[in-house]
Amino acid sequence: MRWRRTLERYFEFQELGTGWRTETLAGVTTFLTMAYIVFVNPAVLHEAGMPLAAVTAATCVSAAFGSLLMGVFARYPIALAPGMGINAYFAYTVVKGMGVPWQTALGAVFLSGVAFLLLTALGIRQLIIAAIPRELYASVAAGIGLFIAMIGFRNSGIVTANPQTTVALGNLREPDTLLAIFGLVLTGGLMARGVKAAMLLGILATTAAAAAFGMVHWHPQPMHWSDIGATALKLDVRSAVRLGFLEVVFVFLFVDLFDNIGTLIGVTRKAGLIDKQGRIPRLDRILFADATATVAGSLAGTSTVVSYIESAAGIAAGGRSGFTAVVVGLLFLLALFVTPVAGIIPAAATAPALIIVGSLMVSAVAEIPWSDPVLALPAFLTMATIPLTASIANGIAFGLIAYTLLKVLCGEYRSVSWLVYLLTALFIARFVYLSNG
Repeated sequence: MRWRRTLERYFEFQELGTGWRTETLAGVTTFLTMAYIVFVNPAVLHEAGMPLAAVTAATCVSAAFGSLLMGVFARYPIALAPGMGINAYFAYTVVKGMGVPWQTALGAVFLSGVAFLLLTALGIRQLIIAAIPRELYASVAAGIGLFIAMIGFRNSGIVTANPQTTVALGNLREPDTLLAIFGLVLTGGLMARGVKAAMLLGILATTAAAAAFGMVHWHPQPMHWSDIGATALKLDVRSAVRLGFLEVVFVFLFVDLFDNIGTLIGVTRKAGLIDKQGRIPRLDRILFADATATVAGSLAGTSTVVSYIESAAGIAAGGRSGFTAVVVGLLFLLALFVTPVAGIIPAAATAPALIIVGSLMVSAVAEIPWSDPVLALPAFLTMATIPLTASIANGIAFGLIAYTLLKVLCGEYRSVSWLVYLLTALFIARFVYLSNG
């Protein structure tokens, strides 16, 4: 058929040594490894006061849109969805911690997406990427992982607040805590055995166990397309433009930019898609797709949309072309029909997923040269202060300030980019402003 041959040429099946069956199976594999986001992202954002059904629908719509755009426009086997870690920052730091309405926080996500589009169009992204020490990329990822895991431990009841010791071991005999421990062991066991959909299966099995013991209280309602209207186009950009919100926009932009770059490097290397000069072909299109998906996600009603490292699972299954991402996008559209089921998922079922995602992100510490204090100390400060202050912005600030000061003290000030000096000065001014507030 002519349309079939046209699509095969467009997705470069012959050049990449792939075919319809391989690409379809790869797309299904990627979807199964990241489908947990359909349940976990709404659970996190619901704590910010956002309607659960609407956020579930927004999660599916934004993931479908981003993955389809990446597959069709950029032609890469990379799937997109609302990012873990940045959604926790959105819910727990910006909305609950700062007391900011979720509508304003969505406005900040929108602005970060627009800023990313401008940076892509102007070619400034290379300047930013080159300026920030790569060791801090890893420490930010690890710090976010610890932050996510802390939320999971708290939601499970395994860890509780304690006025004497700050935190303490919770009551492990509580039914919800026992349920979460069951989910953690089950999901970990499935992952250890190489099951692709381990997190999704863990969430579903834990929910089934909760239902069997009468721990689920659910009043099912049919899905209506109007459900997404509770969050769609509810963002408040005008409030987000305020000067005090610049740091929030910067964090959304920073995490989106560097999370995307890290995923791209890892996934394209695994797929053998980097050219002989070590460059990623059609990089502008990849970044454009990512930024556009973030803008679309904020309009639909969810936090920052990012490229997913779980795409590597589909690549391991043979995915090489953008059609893999197209399959993922179509499956997320089908997932819209699970929206009514989202309300049955208890916090004890999603908490293990948060802990496990956190553990996967912490693996980035292996990239930090711990024998070099000039790099190790800033990396540690970044990694530690993110969960301890419940703020990615604070972690980045501590890390950059420490890095700049240590470089200057060692006489290596010429090796520091002017942009890092500028960011360091802005962060110091921010801390002075906060201490006087």
